[in-house]
Amino acid sequence: MSAILNNAPARAVLYNRFLANMPLAERQALAAHMWTEEFAVGTVLYRPGETMHTIYFPNDCLVSLMKEVEGQHALEIALVGGEGMLGYSGTVGQTQSPVRAVLQQAGSINCVSAEHFCMVCDTHHLVQNMCLLYSETLFAEAVQIAVCSHFHLLEARLARSLLTIRERLQSDNFHITHEFLAHALGVRRVGVTKAASSLQKQELIAYSRGKVTVLDPPGLALVSCACFQQIVGHVPSEFTPSLK
Repeated sequence: MSAILNNAPARAVLYNRFLANMPLAERQALAAHMWTEEFAVGTVLYRPGETMHTIYFPNDCLVSLMKEVEGQHALEIALVGGEGMLGYSGTVGQTQSPVRAVLQQAGSINCVSAEHFCMVCDTHHLVQNMCLLYSETLFAEAVQIAVCSHFHLLEARLARSLLTIRERLQSDNFHITHEFLAHALGVRRVGVTKAASSLQKQELIAYSRGKVTVLDPPGLALVSCACFQQIVGHVPSEFTPSLK
């Protein structure tokens, strides 16, 4: 269940860097009709084929975009955190979700109806341009992850995934289960357990009861494939502050 918070919208939107980078007039036009909700881990925001009635701007949470295959298997194709948004690509007529969007990390999200958001985009073309730019970013990330999933070893892919989570959340500490990682990487849970154990033995991460601490980011980056740098490089710098 989600609970509506009492935050003033003008304050809440600043936690999301996509919104914070909008000019004041555009941001105020959205904030006037925006509300903030708290969502639990596992909450599904969109399912494949569902109409996207709400546009989401995450604050301190993380949303995993999963592509399902025949309703039985799924692969994570992108992560959306405080740098981005979900639900609008700027493509005329695209109102149905092509993916399942599920909360990987709990937290708050700024919400606005798709109807009102489209009205703002029609009036403030800069908003639409920002959406198109971010949509291109997500597409590039999905392509990179598809290549990574096919060509790279699991340990390198796990390192890439953990580094991406760290970058999106801007934190060395986060919660994630082996089961969720297995779904995200499209592998069996035992494979994730083995790869995570290897990273722990190298003292790159600490992992206990779902809590992950990245101990050595540069070392983890060396174990990761080059896909992490490609994914980070696609995100416009103004949406992503530097995390050393």
